[in-house]
Amino acid sequence: MAGSVAYLINQYPKVSHSFIRTEVLALEAQGVAVERFAVRGWDSEIVDPLDQEELARTRYLLRGGAPPLVLAVVRAVVRRPRRFVTALKMAWQLSRGGERGFPLHMIYLAEACLLLQWIGALRHVTHVHAHFGSNAAVVAMLTRTLGGPSYSFTVHGPEEFDKPLQWKLREKIANAAFVVAITSYCRSQLYRWSAASDWAKIEVVHCAVDPRFTDVEITSPPATDTIVSIGRLCEQKGQLLLIESLAVLRERGVRPRLVLVGDGEMRSTIERAIAAARLEEQVVLAGWVDASGISSLLDGARALVLPSFGEGLPVAIMEAMTRGRPVLSTYIAGIPELVRDGVDGWLAPAGDVGTLADCIERIMLASPETLAELGSSARARVMARHVPLPEAAKLARLFRTAAEQTLASPTPTPLHNLVEEVAVARGHA
Repeated sequence: MAGSVAYLINQYPKVSHSFIRTEVLALEAQGVAVERFAVRGWDSEIVDPLDQEELARTRYLLRGGAPPLVLAVVRAVVRRPRRFVTALKMAWQLSRGGERGFPLHMIYLAEACLLLQWIGALRHVTHVHAHFGSNAAVVAMLTRTLGGPSYSFTVHGPEEFDKPLQWKLREKIANAAFVVAITSYCRSQLYRWSAASDWAKIEVVHCAVDPRFTDVEITSPPATDTIVSIGRLCEQKGQLLLIESLAVLRERGVRPRLVLVGDGEMRSTIERAIAAARLEEQVVLAGWVDASGISSLLDGARALVLPSFGEGLPVAIMEAMTRGRPVLSTYIAGIPELVRDGVDGWLAPAGDVGTLADCIERIMLASPETLAELGSSARARVMARHVPLPEAAKLARLFRTAAEQTLASPTPTPLHNLVEEVAVARGHA
């Protein structure tokens, strides 16, 4: 495609956003030039060598503080006053009834002015793509309204669907060239919170697994008592329920060793739960681990266990399946689209401690042959659906179409009547 795509992320690189890096690198492997932009993240601790490379290639909107933002706003006011007024009205309307007030939306507008300035200096960016439906999508939309290129964004969930009205999903979709949903379930939720006339612009493109998990020879699940759970330590991942299930299993004489990989706001709560259940000898808190460490942990485990309450589709599940490990997870969101109960692993009702404990017991009692069969099926499943290059090819096609449409009709999408949109959406809830 002619020109290049600007990727805009709130924080990048980030240990839990490896799928974005995988996507960007796959696009570049197919000849798509990608410029990286992020709001923040330049001062984060980066361990993964690939993330360190991405850090050096990313420009940060807030890194210079207020002066560059103020100058960018002045520049926009002087050079394109009508478009700036339109964008200012949009920022005001987006703040009404939103999760964040008008002062923060003024900052988003300033970020859009600076992003537009940077894109203008590059001269070859034909489209902006944001990940997640949060503030990055707002900045991309305001950049378009100021006269910048068309934009799109990828929705993962569940955060976007927890507050669809406050996050103005309907308006963001209406003004976008297209919207990416990472699963069919995700697409269905976007259908709920958008006008039917916009459904055709919502496309499913799967997140892809890091090639470092596919390029290493796999082994059969070992004869060990270890299971692994990977994810941010937070309410959504259900780790507290996992601790409860281990306490139930101890009463049955089943004592798996659990390695919890990740960190987060619930670490201290989980530590207290482990101590209260007297499971210190069974549970290991490993913290964040790089890709090679995760691969090693998976190779040394019988299965991955992720009893989530709220998800999009966890990358950890893809990684485990790629390494030939069966997965125990829950019947929520996009997970059943990938993991088939009894074929690639096991699925349990979310929030059901008893069933979760039963499934873990099945993992511990399963024969090596059963685990190997499930793991082989899991690997074939993920390799058919979540390989980087085929998914990047879908995105490249969407970017090319959006750029062609922008060249054919360069005038920015007119400001929608957001007050009316909000009223319609509220009546739709």
